[in-house]
Amino acid sequence: MKSKLFCNLPPEPWLSKLPHLRFCGFVLAAMTLAAPNAHAGDAPPWMRALTSVALPAHDDKDSVVQLYSEEILNVSSNGKLKSVRRVAYKILRPDGKDFGVARGYIDSETKITGMRGWCIPAQGKDYEVKEKESVESALPGVTNGELMSDLRAKVLQIPAADPGNIVGYEIEQELRPYVWQDEWVFQSTVPSFEAHYTLQLPADWEYKSAWLNYPEAKPVSIGMNQWQWVLTDIKAIKTEESMPPWRAVAGQMYISLFPPSGKAQQRGFDNWAELGKWYTGLLKDRDNASPEMKQKVATLTASSTATLDKMRVLAKFVQTDIRYVAIELGIGGWQPHPAEEVFLHRYGDCKDKATLLGSMLREIGVESYHVVINTDRGAITPAMPAHQGGFNHAIIAIKLPDSVNDPSLVAIVQHPKLGWILFFDPTNESTPFGQLSGYLQENYGLLVAPEGGEFVRLPTLPAAMSGIQRSAKMKMDPTGTLQGEVKEVRLGDQGRGQRQALHGASDRKEWVKPVETLLSHAFTNFQLTKASVTNLDRPELPFGYNYEIIAQSYGKPAGNLMLVRPRILGSKSSELLETKEPRRYSVEFDGPWRDTDTFEITLPPGFEVDDLPPAANADYPFASYHSKTEVTGNVLRYTRSFEVKQLTVPLDKVEDLKRLYRIIAGDERNTAVLKPAAR
Repeated sequence: MKSKLFCNLPPEPWLSKLPHLRFCGFVLAAMTLAAPNAHAGDAPPWMRALTSVALPAHDDKDSVVQLYSEEILNVSSNGKLKSVRRVAYKILRPDGKDFGVARGYIDSETKITGMRGWCIPAQGKDYEVKEKESVESALPGVTNGELMSDLRAKVLQIPAADPGNIVGYEIEQELRPYVWQDEWVFQSTVPSFEAHYTLQLPADWEYKSAWLNYPEAKPVSIGMNQWQWVLTDIKAIKTEESMPPWRAVAGQMYISLFPPSGKAQQRGFDNWAELGKWYTGLLKDRDNASPEMKQKVATLTASSTATLDKMRVLAKFVQTDIRYVAIELGIGGWQPHPAEEVFLHRYGDCKDKATLLGSMLREIGVESYHVVINTDRGAITPAMPAHQGGFNHAIIAIKLPDSVNDPSLVAIVQHPKLGWILFFDPTNESTPFGQLSGYLQENYGLLVAPEGGEFVRLPTLPAAMSGIQRSAKMKMDPTGTLQGEVKEVRLGDQGRGQRQALHGASDRKEWVKPVETLLSHAFTNFQLTKASVTNLDRPELPFGYNYEIIAQSYGKPAGNLMLVRPRILGSKSSELLETKEPRRYSVEFDGPWRDTDTFEITLPPGFEVDDLPPAANADYPFASYHSKTEVTGNVLRYTRSFEVKQLTVPLDKVEDLKRLYRIIAGDERNTAVLKPAAR
């Protein structure tokens, strides 16, 4: 699972052919490939046939189109799987060259038995590149905390992936999956002319298919227990900023395979409860506490009398004293290591940390459950077909004892059977006990209990628990130079983000960079004369910046008048929706938040206010914005608040969001007019 840095996999169909999706994520190593030795040779008939097909509908900006894709899954009676993947693209623009690369993945249960690539140039002879020209690489050693994995990549570069040419490849694999399921992701960022999926089963096997984000296509029987699905003219998904996660919008088909009852332990899932039971089996006996663990629990909680205090100290121990390190070999991509091993070595990944914390909590009489989840909100929902590949993180759901009732515990929901449960992510070192980061809020997770899996919706925290509270007291001289101090209090995700950005910073130059960046967007000429941070290593307390600045020429002369922007610094506006093309998808916010600004400017001697900008007020169900500029004596005072209340702005409301951002932009540009004071 991606749990340390939340790396994102690129949204391309070949991801569905990974041996199995690992729990704590990965980033492929950046590899410099030598040019392969291309050999003259005819491309296979399935590729030659593509030279005469019409291109699928596309726009002028598309760098490549997919002419053909084919997935063949052959299941033998002993449960071994053989797969063949064929893909061909026509390169339209120079930046389409990246599609001239074939990638296959192997691990202890998966091997590549054949790999070839071809190029059919617009002019000249075909080229072939064989498997022996491929480069095999392990995943990066410690990237994202992943120390060891048996997942490897084999990469084959196809020559002459130039505009006008057709490139294609074929990869054959043998697989022995832990669960008999497959996923066909046929829609990507490029348009596709034709896509095939073929399933070949033993006579006594059955299958169940489920479609997501695309109209269901019925299969055609092509032999005894052999089925084929064919799709044509598949539209490209154009990526947009702040769009829903890839799995929530891309067309996919899930296939669950059902062997005879004698091999039911590896069968596909009919529902999410069955997947939960499968995962429960992986957890069996993994949370047993060693004598050393029991002694540590006793030591850590010795000075605490209240159960909540004991829970906090145990959570803090797992958060900070257990390093994030992922060792994922074989089923270790899904199964946590025994809690006693994690405790002994003082490291583990997200599922290891959840297992250890659950074991330690049980020693003080508190029950808990694993929750598997995807850090991209909306990537997994109860309406989707049950499949194991969609989860990438593990957290814990703690059953709160009746005696535990505290207002600091806000990440709670009331379960109809378990009572009040608290969701907690022991991997996130900067999240205080009782809270959740925005990407987990309003997200669905699969709560794993002995009786099976059950989807639960995680809570949404109040917007006031996250955001920036910024205040400034400034003075301006008659030349327009602004000078004073700024104080920032950063709550929730805003504080966590700054702590992560400054983690490991060794000197002042490093931790003042975010402040300098903020100021550079607000002033054309400034000096940062003093700066400090507060509570950098105290995640249970608000993070803060305190700094002093001098900004020359802030006040702009206009004849005998002076123009002053009441909004001193910080921008809430966005050009997210200022695009020529209409929006296709909803807008997704990272989490709820509420920002406030209070800026005071003492007017320069000899000046008074002639005109003030109007107040701004905008209220929508998803967000609100309010600002006001006023004068008290010789002080110009500007206050505003910006609150995000809903995490999703549906497509039919994005025009309202655009209007809101334009209101904010106008307010941020407004100026007050100062004139010489009357004598």
